[in-house]
Amino acid sequence: MSGVEESDDMMRCASCGIAGVDDIKLKKCACNLVRYCGVKCQKDHRPQHKKECKKRAAELRDEILFKQPESTHRGDCPICCLPLSIDPDKSTLMSCCCKLICDGCDCANVRREVREKLDRKCPFCRHPVPNSEEEFKRNILRRIKANDPVAIRQMGGYCNQEGDYD
Repeated sequence: MSGVEESDDMMRCASCGIAGVDDIKLKKCACNLVRYCGVKCQKDHRPQHKKECKKRAAELRDEILFKQPESTHRGDCPICCLPLSIDPDKSTLMSCCCKLICDGCDCANVRREVREKLDRKCPFCRHPVPNSEEEFKRNILRRIKANDPVAIRQMGGYCNQEGDYD
């Protein structure tokens, strides 16, 4: 069967063979393989088409179910709106606002600040970036007091690395 014949079949009712023209609108079956001019033709053709339809509908469902997600579990960068990498080394947690920023946006911000001779600030909230690990942890604690789940998880990671399980 050539592509012309196949597309020609798609424009005809699978049951009665009426061509779909301006005044006759054909409705697609759930499997997207055949079309019908009405409910009566669909019911009449159902016994012949049922097995093939169920198989194709399952394939379509699987395609939707198993396709790759458009984003990662880490979410999107709040600046460029691109999905964050699964690799945690390719993003930076800003302690002032607890936003994960992709390294591309962080790098672009640093380059802009160096070029314009500005102080280092968070690319999201423009709060000054901490100068020490101690200041970073103080910012995280301040975010924990505000009930920020990202800050709570980050502090949990620090405590785990230090062996403080209490």
